Amino acid sequence: MVICRPYNKRRVQATFNKLMPEYEGIFVSESISFEDYFKRASNDEWIHVLVGDIQRMKVYADYGWQEEVKVPDNVWKAYEELVELGYNKYIIK
Repeated sequence: MVICRPYNKRRVQATFNKLMPEYEGIFVSESISFEDYFKRASNDEWIHVLVGDIQRMKVYADYGWQEEVKVPDNVWKAYEELVELGYNKYIIK
């Protein structure tokens, strides 16, 4: 059983599947709406976190740390625009 944050559940699952394919994981996160989760953090901090996590969903597969996760083109474009706006606190440089 893997307990994780709602926003990175897919990435955690992709990492688990890559590193421990012989096991079947159960992935659990808090059942909460995006809006309610968003209210817990300062808006800027939350955007930095999400931008970093989107990058990791794409590049961790390149490093061999997780199975490939398809990031939709419009999501990746939004990632690039947010990085251009300075939301880069948690990206891999």
